[in-house]
Amino acid sequence: MTRAATHLPVFHTLWPALEASALRKGLLVVAGAALLAISAKIQIPFYPVPLTMQPLVVVLIGAVMGMRLGAATVLLYLAEGAMGLPVFAGPVAGMAYLSGPTAGFLLGFVLAAAAAGYLAERGWDRNPLSTFVLMVFAAALIYVPGLLWLGTLFGAETAIAKGFLPFIFGDLLKIALATAILPLLWKYIR
Repeated sequence: MTRAATHLPVFHTLWPALEASALRKGLLVVAGAALLAISAKIQIPFYPVPLTMQPLVVVLIGAVMGMRLGAATVLLYLAEGAMGLPVFAGPVAGMAYLSGPTAGFLLGFVLAAAAAGYLAERGWDRNPLSTFVLMVFAAALIYVPGLLWLGTLFGAETAIAKGFLPFIFGDLLKIALATAILPLLWKYIR
């Protein structure tokens, strides 16, 4: 699909010069990675996976920045953590964290940001119903690799009990919040 057949994401609409500027794109990716790191620190500790604001921020980053910049933002965040910077939710940094219980969810962040951006580029972030579908699909892309990895480490029953059930209510609230934010943002832009 050509660029002309797609819709511009929020940031490209608000900041049209972004299309031509590598510096602006770089600054946006760095700012998004910083926001993602901050959202990791807003948490309720659970074991083995903490409840954070990251799923909301990941999906919004993808939807607002688009597929490429959204995925690049999450990849930068993961690279920062792999290098040992204290960006992750847990006290451990570096490659040890990327192979721990949250590893599958972190992989899911990349998938979710890319998918949210892809769907937003096709106009799915413009009205509440399609935005809701976008958010549920992106959340599923976080859960699937996360639960598969947790199941590998602890067994399927523990993965569901500790990596899924405690998070449903909070994630539904995050989905509702994002479903409200994006169409309102587009209404404001128009």
